[in-house]
Amino acid sequence: MPQLNSVPLSWYLILSAILFGLGIAGFLFRRNIITVFMSIELMLNAVNLTFITFSYKLRQVDGHIMSFFVMVVAAAEAAVGLAIILTVFKNRQTLDIDEVESMKY
Repeated sequence: MPQLNSVPLSWYLILSAILFGLGIAGFLFRRNIITVFMSIELMLNAVNLTFITFSYKLRQVDGHIMSFFVMVVAAAEAAVGLAIILTVFKNRQTLDIDEVESMKY
């Protein structure tokens, strides 16, 4: 019997889909490297929410473990990505993707 105060499973999945859609929109339509980077992080967190939701529903620990691995990958991506962004800004003096179209110089 469900608790009266519990939130339905579908609400978590809808929230996750909305967050993932916003991440895709930010990745495709924004021209700033920092905004694109944050959009990728938003998509990763939306996937984490889905993993945790199904882990809770199925009473399995697998979703929590996968979410932990996604967080580890996101932390590594943040470190490497921010280093690349700082190097691009140092060399090009811009964070606009259209201005930084070639990495050969």
